[in-house]
Amino acid sequence: MNRIAEIERKTKETEIKIELNLDGNGIAQIETGIGFFDHMLDGFARHGFFDLKVEASGDLYVDGHHTIEDTGIVLGQAIKTALGDKKGIKRYGSFILPMDDALVLCAIDLSGRPYFDYDVSLSTEKVGYMDTEMVKEFFYAISYTAGMNLHIKMLNGTNNHHIIEAIFKAFAKALDEASGYDQRIQGVLSTKGTID
Repeated sequence: MNRIAEIERKTKETEIKIELNLDGNGIAQIETGIGFFDHMLDGFARHGFFDLKVEASGDLYVDGHHTIEDTGIVLGQAIKTALGDKKGIKRYGSFILPMDDALVLCAIDLSGRPYFDYDVSLSTEKVGYMDTEMVKEFFYAISYTAGMNLHIKMLNGTNNHHIIEAIFKAFAKALDEASGYDQRIQGVLSTKGTID
């Protein structure tokens, strides 16, 4: 079973196309026009073993807000589509990821019900050309369009680059676990009999 999704979204502000394979090898081809964001998405693909292709063009002459948020919306849609009926998946995933001074916890429930909690303190307005406040907006967009319960908590850290990179990688590892299969699971892992 191939868990692959291809999603396109066009607005007056952005044009986003994402191809996602949840059962890939960590191959990434990313072009958003925001270098640090590209670097983060590459790390997400590589450490989650997702094949990911992102083509994003947006109104960067305004700022990066629309491009980053809309990429989150489309990536969330791609995750939801690729997961399909969610039969046999573990549903829950969590990871605590260290990166030098940074230590980040990410926990996911692919419940179909969106909830987002973000407990992160960043001390600079930008890393490269990416506004640091957009990290929260990006993951909020993923949570709500994918229908996932997503918690991101910074446990330690001083370097903003390291903290943000740890967030993206911890999310990748937690999603890889939650979307993985367990042969003991018959149907979906829910007392309700459905995850949507």
